[in-house]
Amino acid sequence: MKPKTVRPLGLYLHIPFCKAKCAYCDFYSLAGSEEKMDAYVQALTDHLVETAPMAQSHTVDTVYFGGGTPSYLGAERIGKLLQAVKKHYRVDKRAEITLEANPDSLPNEKELKALRKLGLNRVSLGVQSSDDAMLRRLGRVHSWQQVQSAAETVRRAKIEHLSVDLIYGLPDQTPADWEKTLSDAVSLGADHISCYGLKLEEGTPLWQQRETLTLPDDDVQADLYLYAVEYLQRLGYEQYEISNFARKGCESRHNLKYWQLEEYAGFGPGAHSDFGGVRYAYARDLDSYLHGELILSESESIDQSERQREYLMLRLRTAKGVDVREFENRFRQRFDVLAPILLTLTDHGLACATQDGWRLTPKGFLVSNAIISQLCDALAEEKLRRAEKTARGDYRII
Repeated sequence: MKPKTVRPLGLYLHIPFCKAKCAYCDFYSLAGSEEKMDAYVQALTDHLVETAPMAQSHTVDTVYFGGGTPSYLGAERIGKLLQAVKKHYRVDKRAEITLEANPDSLPNEKELKALRKLGLNRVSLGVQSSDDAMLRRLGRVHSWQQVQSAAETVRRAKIEHLSVDLIYGLPDQTPADWEKTLSDAVSLGADHISCYGLKLEEGTPLWQQRETLTLPDDDVQADLYLYAVEYLQRLGYEQYEISNFARKGCESRHNLKYWQLEEYAGFGPGAHSDFGGVRYAYARDLDSYLHGELILSESESIDQSERQREYLMLRLRTAKGVDVREFENRFRQRFDVLAPILLTLTDHGLACATQDGWRLTPKGFLVSNAIISQLCDALAEEKLRRAEKTARGDYRII
């Protein structure tokens, strides 16, 4: 009897608690709800147990605590959740287990060592800027000195990987400011750096202040991005996705699941999943979740045409890009219709051919939404042409 194929699965655990809400943040998180933390850990554990039977044919190879501020939940509660995952799921011995943390709420060295024994091997530190005045303006509750102290704690606890998050295009930020933040971030010894352009999300404090803010225009924002790409690559951080840079072998395996259309299951209010051929998300409602009500805010089975568009959209976010043979084998469609578009983009320095297919350049990443839209339109037109040919009987079986 042929053994069952064991598929990889990523788990995402959303922790919706924060000490304070940042001025730019649109993620589902709540400040001032600390009294609900213990009940939340129980609700999250119940959800993990309930979902476990559906993952019997999977091996969990990544676990990601995101938020919110997962470190604010406290090391003891994080440990309980990790123990629940390991008890009810088949977890790979080499699984990547990541904890997002703010410098002010990072577990101490002793606590981190205890979590390391449970499998924690990666900390993603929310830094954003090395300028204390800018941090205060953004509503961050930590200082640059706390960032340095936190990075040192991660090293002393012998956590294998450290990642830092940065934001560019901030109010009144100059190129020199951004260059200093990048330099300071590298000095922390992180093996992974994420650089995100500021987006004013509707309803956030920064959005409400938008008329009074002095923000870099599109050209300056592009220059800040391209500087980061060149600077980090020079120092050994290879760009492997639009916003992410890592030393060799230190890419975020969990985040790569999103871009490679691999399965992941999310837990907690606001968490998203792509599991069992269904894409779904839970309502951003902590109180209902605490009462055991798993309310879906969205749920849809993904057909082949949608997967095709997702493949292009997500793979073209990565430095590896699109593999032509993989595309054709997976979707049973020739890539010919897209090649002329990509060839034209190559002439403009926005794309380039690879050994296996095509990828966007850093300049192409800056306009990736428009490029992906153009490619998807071409696929839709080709699908319509084939349908019309079939209707006319132009396809004949000989």
